[in-house]
Amino acid sequence: MIETWMKKHAPLYTAATRHPFILSIRDGSVDLSAFKRWLGQDYLFVRAFVPFVASVLLKACKESDEGSDMEVILGGMASLNDEISWFKAEASKWNVPLTTLLPQKANHDYCSFLESLISPEVEYTVAVTAFWAIEAVYQESFAHCLQEGSKTREDLRETCERWGNDGFGQYCKSLQSIANRCLLKAPDNGVVSRAERVVLRVLELEVEFWNMSLEEI
Repeated sequence: MIETWMKKHAPLYTAATRHPFILSIRDGSVDLSAFKRWLGQDYLFVRAFVPFVASVLLKACKESDEGSDMEVILGGMASLNDEISWFKAEASKWNVPLTTLLPQKANHDYCSFLESLISPEVEYTVAVTAFWAIEAVYQESFAHCLQEGSKTREDLRETCERWGNDGFGQYCKSLQSIANRCLLKAPDNGVVSRAERVVLRVLELEVEFWNMSLEEI
């Protein structure tokens, strides 16, 4: 199902994973003020991402028919503590003041969307599909900055490797497998359509987030 959607919505998926901000990192032309803006805003986003992932884990415990789902999601959640610490260290290195930072509109919209998915009314199938989409966009984007022909700055390679490494890629494939299984088994009551709409919204919000990083304040 997900592979079908990626082909069906290829222009939007490409817009999210090959955004000019990402391409500027890959070709070495990135404006460091844009990178710093992304860094600070993404730190705020990750803090809002934690309760969403926790809600997906809870839904998995209650609704999943496969015990290994919980282990995959728990592994992703456990890594978020390290990720928050990494953001703090990077912010210190790049002189990005996190304590006074406020979310910009694109970030606020994205975090509000995440909060809406926490609702008990949102099915596990829909939530875990959204979870896959969010993680997959970063994996695809930053892996592109490490592939052959890239001119990514040395001081940005660690950032790219955080999400572009093979281990994170395998994790995203595990999430994709979970989502595909759930979608295949979903009852014919609109769950698949809702999941597709959620994926499209994730892609739109990712594009808006990248756009925000390029905008001058």
